[in-house]
Formats: sequence, structure tokens, C-alpha cells
Amino acid sequence: MAVSATSSGPDAPLIQPGGHPQRWLILGVISLAQLVVLIDNTVLSVAIPSLTRELDASTSDIQWMINAYSLVQSGLLLTAGNAADRYGRRKLLLAGLFLFGVGSLAAGLSQTSGQLIAARAGMGVGGALLLTTTLAVIVQIFDDSERIKAIGIWSTVSSLGFAGGPLLGGFMLDHFWWGAIFLINLPVVALGLIAVAALVPESKNPQGDRPDLMGAVLSTIGMTAVVYAIISGPDHGWTSAEVLIAAAVGIGVLAAFVRWELSIPYPMLDMHFFRNRKFVGAVAGAILVAFGMTGSLFLLTQHLQFVLGYDPLDAGLRTAPLALAVIAINLTGGGALLVRKIGTPAAIAIGMTLVSAGLASIALLSDGGYGGTLLGLVVMGAGVALSMPAMANAIMSAIPPEKAGVGAGINGTLAEFGNGLGVAVLGAVLNARFAALVPAAIGAASLPAALAAAGNDAERAAVADAFATGLETSQLVGAVAVLVGGLLAAGLLWRAERHDRVPAAR
Repeated sequence: MAVSATSSGPDAPLIQPGGHPQRWLILGVISLAQLVVLIDNTVLSVAIPSLTRELDASTSDIQWMINAYSLVQSGLLLTAGNAADRYGRRKLLLAGLFLFGVGSLAAGLSQTSGQLIAARAGMGVGGALLLTTTLAVIVQIFDDSERIKAIGIWSTVSSLGFAGGPLLGGFMLDHFWWGAIFLINLPVVALGLIAVAALVPESKNPQGDRPDLMGAVLSTIGMTAVVYAIISGPDHGWTSAEVLIAAAVGIGVLAAFVRWELSIPYPMLDMHFFRNRKFVGAVAGAILVAFGMTGSLFLLTQHLQFVLGYDPLDAGLRTAPLALAVIAINLTGGGALLVRKIGTPAAIAIGMTLVSAGLASIALLSDGGYGGTLLGLVVMGAGVALSMPAMANAIMSAIPPEKAGVGAGINGTLAEFGNGLGVAVLGAVLNARFAALVPAAIGAASLPAALAAAGNDAERAAVADAFATGLETSQLVGAVAVLVGGLLAAGLLWRAERHDRVPAAR
């Protein structure tokens, strides 16, 4: 690694016996930076009525305000990770904080929908740099004995950001105008810039590979197009020209990206990683955990609001036990301790089985009220706390340390892909089942439209029952997918570890 041998400060050597001497303080700093990025993935959802009213935003404008951030962020993750490896992870972490701060300021002061969309896109650039460099820095400053615990804390921040976005947004909107949900990022960014400059050591790939500009362009266009198709499918229809063209462009460009990466001497993503069973197993597991968790929570929030009658803030509070379970287990180091005792494959198998069981509990035990949902969320949280850090560590340990930024980019891209896929697939299952069960006299394809069209209490009850049945079916589909995927991922990782042990024993 390209670092100097001084004994302290930002240029201190990274992997010393026991890790970097200020590693836990550094972890706190970069976790805080990551938290604001993740909160901004969900914070805007509660501000939609305010934005519609004060910026005269159309439905299309609102969709782009939400999607511009995630589209740019997910499209740039691989490129951002590669740039961090090549030019310095600390430099790119500082650049990410700066861009995220500038974007937040521009978003908070926006006067039109177009300005806010552009500002959100700029925040997405900063977010991509932050998500990749934070995980890459963790790999550099923690040794093998503490890395899983550190990654567990890092992944806990993801759960906290996911749950905290709507709650923070709701609080800010109750006391301030909508722009405050972005301006609150500024003091965190300022603190992060000072702390990163003072504490975080610089590291980069010492080989000095030539920039893969074509690979960066192809991966960005391809990932953005695929994610756009996944995001747009539920609104525009999976067979619409807009979705099919975006999907075709994305798949075609990503195929060209793979061919390009195989043909050049210094690729930004070494395709030979996919020959590593450990890497492939962790990749499969990471997608399916994100698939099950995000897809199920997306559907659950609709069930809590439209069927059980909770308002958005109450619904958000009732999904919080999942995040709280993840936080409780990972901050105490319980997940990391279990991984060290039973091994990564077993931890992933048990964790994803728990995620599957939680989904099944939500599907089958929620008829009597919130108790079955609460049980499912806590069980899912335990599974996520056990499996996600193990899989992130498996991905990062399957990639050479000098490619840590690319590894972090892969991990983030998989999470984004799994999130979108979960919402798309489980949402499609729900919609198909709901459309088949809703009374023919009503004939509406969406729950709000069907409830509005219902003429009496009996019809409204029939609509709610149809939606609840569709929700149960979709949750069970997610449970089966997560269970099968988890066992497959664990099997691949177990075979990889056994294959690695055989030469060592000879």
C-alpha cells in the first residue's frame, strides 16, 4: 500500500499489529459520513406533500427528485471505487464529503423542481464516493481479527439510515420548512471534512494502473439504465417501451463492459473475480438479503398504512424494530463473535434462514394485528445482523487489498440492485395477486384506486382482504427466494473454503 512509515497522523501506516492505532475513532468518523448519505435515500419520501405544494411539483417531478439521487449514486459506485483505489481513498473521501455538502446546500436552497433534481443528482455523485471509500478504508485500517466487527458496525449504520430517514424527515418538517431536511447535512459534512483530514490515513493501489476511462463510461451508463428500468417498472408497466428500452440499453452496455474489461490489461473490474467461489457465493447472498429486506419493507409500509390505517410516521415507527435488532446485535459485537465461532458459510446460512423465517412470520402471523409483524421484523433483523457483515467481509476478503475500493463498489452495487429487484419482483407478485382477487365490480388495479372505487364497507373490506392476501403471497415468495439463495451462497462459500484448505494441507 502506498503509505509512508510515519508513526502517527493521517500518513500513519495502515495495517499495524492490531490495526491502525486510531481505527475505532476513524470508524466513527466515516460511519457518520455514511449515515447522512443513507438517510438521504429515504428522507425525501415524507416531504412529498410539501414539495408538491411549495414547488408546484408534478408526479413526474417528484419521481425524479427521489430517483435522481439513487440513479446517479448506483450508476457511479464501481467507477467511484476504482477511482479511490487509483488516486487515493482519503482524497476521494474528502471529495465525496465536499460534493455531498455542496449538493445538500443547493438542494436546501432550490426554488424550482429542476434545481432540486439537479442538486439531488450532485448529491448522488458525492454519495457514491462516500459509500465506496468508507468501506475501503475499513479494510485498510482493521486487521483480520477485528474486521468483521468493524464491518458489522458499518452495516449497522445502513440499517440506522434506512429507518432514520423518514423519522428525521418527519421531525424536521414538523418544525421547519422542507429545505431543512437537506441543510441539516451541512454541519455533519463540515465535521467530517475536518476529522477525515486529521485522522484518516491515505492509501491507494501502488501499481499505478492506467485509467480505464471506457470501462468507467460503460459501467456508469449500463448500471444507470438497468436501475432506471427496475425503478420505473412498477409505475410505467414492465412491458412499456420506456422500461424495455432502458433494460435493453442497460443489458447491452453491461455486456459490452464485460467484453471490454476482458480485453484490456488494466481493467477497472477484474472479471476473473467471478471464478472465485467465495466471491460468487457472497455476491448471490448479498443480492438476496437486500431483495428480501427492501422488498418486504416496501410492501409492509403499504399494508400498515392502507390496511391497518396507520399514518406515515406511525407506520415508520412500526418498521423500526428491524433496524433496532440489527443495531443491538452488531453494536455489541454479537454477530462478529458468532461468525468467528461458526465460520462465514454457517453464519450466512443461519442469518438468511432467519431473514426467511421473519418474512414468513410477517406473511402468516399478521392477521391478528401487529404482533406477528413485530416478531417477523425482529427475526429478520437478527438474520440481517448476522448475514450482511459476513457477506460484505467475504466479498472484500475475496478481492486483493489494493482493489478494496472496487470491492466496496461491487458491494454497494449489489445492494442497490437487490433493493430495486426486491421492490420490483415482490411488488409485481403483489399486484398480480391483488388484481386477480379484487372484486370485478370494482376493477381497479391499485389499492388506493380500488378503495376509492368501493361503494360500501363490504366492498372496502373485500379490497383490503385482497390486498392482504396479495401481500401474504409476495412475502412468502420473498421468503422462499431468500432461503434458497442463502443456502446456495453458504454452499458456494463452504466449497470455496474447503478447496482452499486442501492445498494448504498437502
